[in-house]
Amino acid sequence: MGRMALVDALKALGSQFIVLHHLAFYGPMSDWTKRVFPDLIDWLSRDARMAVQIFLVVGGFLAARSLAPRGVLLTPQPLMLLRKRYLRTAAPYLAALLLSLLCTEFARHWMEHDSLPERAQLGQFLAHALLLHSLLGVDSISAGVWYVAIDFQLFVLLLGLLWLARALNGRLALSATLLLVGVILSLYGFNLDPDWDIWAVYFLGSYGLGALTYWATQPRHGLKGLGWLLLFALLVLGALAVQFRERIALALVVALLLGAAQQGQWLQRWPQGRGWAYFGQISYSVFLLNFPVGLVVNALFTRFAPAEPWTQTAGVLLAWVVCNLAGAAFFHLVEQPLGRWGSSPRLPADTSVTSRGSL
Repeated sequence: MGRMALVDALKALGSQFIVLHHLAFYGPMSDWTKRVFPDLIDWLSRDARMAVQIFLVVGGFLAARSLAPRGVLLTPQPLMLLRKRYLRTAAPYLAALLLSLLCTEFARHWMEHDSLPERAQLGQFLAHALLLHSLLGVDSISAGVWYVAIDFQLFVLLLGLLWLARALNGRLALSATLLLVGVILSLYGFNLDPDWDIWAVYFLGSYGLGALTYWATQPRHGLKGLGWLLLFALLVLGALAVQFRERIALALVVALLLGAAQQGQWLQRWPQGRGWAYFGQISYSVFLLNFPVGLVVNALFTRFAPAEPWTQTAGVLLAWVVCNLAGAAFFHLVEQPLGRWGSSPRLPADTSVTSRGSL
């Protein structure tokens, strides 16, 4: 399957907002920057995290494309596909966690700050390795790793629904109906209660919306795809009328953008530029490393740089650049080789958000 320019651009933008969110939220440098740009730092630390909705919708869109492009699960071996998905997701993730432990100890040597995680224990690391840390209430080793676990849960949930539809000899209509029911339950129920935010069902509204959008706007559907997009929009608007949530509104915008691009056949062509494609490819590596790299830069500027706003603001900008450089290096040296190790020619390609070339 070829690359999609718009998907790359969305992942590139989303990953940069997550990096900036973490730099604004964690570490002492942003406390100084807030004196110069208070509104910007407040927005980045509070609202930029909504970029996660981009990854949720794109993740569902790509999962539908990979697992069941015509609405029917391609493989009769879902467990083997699940194993492949875990290897491709968790291998670079675990390598990044080990680097995070080293970076945190380095940062601890130069600064004291509440952004520094406590020293990790073996059981804590194992919970992360099994992607159960959120469910077990274990403190995170690195910021944002909750999303890796949620993305895997969502993949398992979608795979299970598709397997059930296939077992019932269903076609696209049954797969879409099962998922649509899940989306409705999420948007009108689970997503209204933050106590569910460690479970996939809390996020299924956005993820499922991406998958449904992919199926609804396949070229063979012609103008019918526009009708389905309108139906999805009305469904989400109804949920927003029950309780307005900016994150869900953003998910709808992303889904409509992807649907319009696929329906109009410019998904692969716009926006053009190698920069979008490259930053989309390395986005998962940038996501995995941005927190520990940011801690190291914070520690260096705390120890060696003057404690004044403009110098520390320069440190934030430098950290942003270094996070991307470190992510690019990690992508080429770690994520790509490990991604090939987790591949299998007998199974459909995994083009999800937390696989090679994504978030």
